[in-house]
Amino acid sequence: MADPLDAYSRVVSSVAAELLPKVAGVRAGRGSGSAVVFTADGFLLTNAHVVGSSRAGTIAFADGTSGGFEVVGRDPLSDLAVIRAQTATPPPAELGDSDGLVVGQLVVAVGNPLGLAGSVTAGVVSGLGRSLPASAGNATRLIEDVIQTDAALNPGNSGGALADSRARVVGINTAVAGVGVGLAVPVNGTTRSIIAALIRDGRVRRAFLGLVTSPAPLPEHLRRRTGQDGALRVVEVVPGSPAGRAGLRAGDLVLSAGRTPVTDAQGLQRLMFADAIGRPLPITVHRNGALVDVIAEPVELTGSGA
Repeated sequence: MADPLDAYSRVVSSVAAELLPKVAGVRAGRGSGSAVVFTADGFLLTNAHVVGSSRAGTIAFADGTSGGFEVVGRDPLSDLAVIRAQTATPPPAELGDSDGLVVGQLVVAVGNPLGLAGSVTAGVVSGLGRSLPASAGNATRLIEDVIQTDAALNPGNSGGALADSRARVVGINTAVAGVGVGLAVPVNGTTRSIIAALIRDGRVRRAFLGLVTSPAPLPEHLRRRTGQDGALRVVEVVPGSPAGRAGLRAGDLVLSAGRTPVTDAQGLQRLMFADAIGRPLPITVHRNGALVDVIAEPVELTGSGA
């Protein structure tokens, strides 16, 4: 008998069959959303804004299994949280790598929008490298490399899976930016570091440098000299910050930090975790036609942003 499904439908239906059992509906306080099982011992990944300040809540799976969960850790500055089920969970979903995505690629969103359990929508990657502001107390950070998709997302999809055609979770759906515009926190190396910290410590310790930057292309002579195409232009230096004390200035072009080339904001932010706190960080900038080396010593980011 001929297969009644076209190739597109076969891909979407196979991803749905793989992930629907592994995405739970979440209720925590007044909030609700979704979460994805990602370990065999009952850890689930969701959005920090889904669990809010709650310490516990309830989850329900598509097969009718339900029970409680405890919040293991949350990180509002990445809008990620890890919870642990107090009931049996299905086998985990496979976490992929969003760094390999391309615009136009098929993606499938699985979640529980508007209280409708086990909902599936599909679309394409509409854009990459978007930024999404996140805050905790007075500290504000841009979640970099956010995935933009036209897969329909509605309230309740938050914390659900955004998957590629092989059912690998490449993003955690986090926001609806407008009609036809959905956003997802990328699953990549930085995300894995955050998840590990949340499981280990219940929170993410970040280093604070005190720079506001924007991506900038390099002039041709600097491209030839450095072998890189882009860098970060310093827009503002926070007064009294480690960057300020190190002598960095607005207008500087940051080429490298920690002896690693910096070509985008994520390149600098991925260095700003616990290991960098209180340690000398060599930074090379281009200023007034010359390369300038400085040493900054990041401090721990607190709720006040200092």
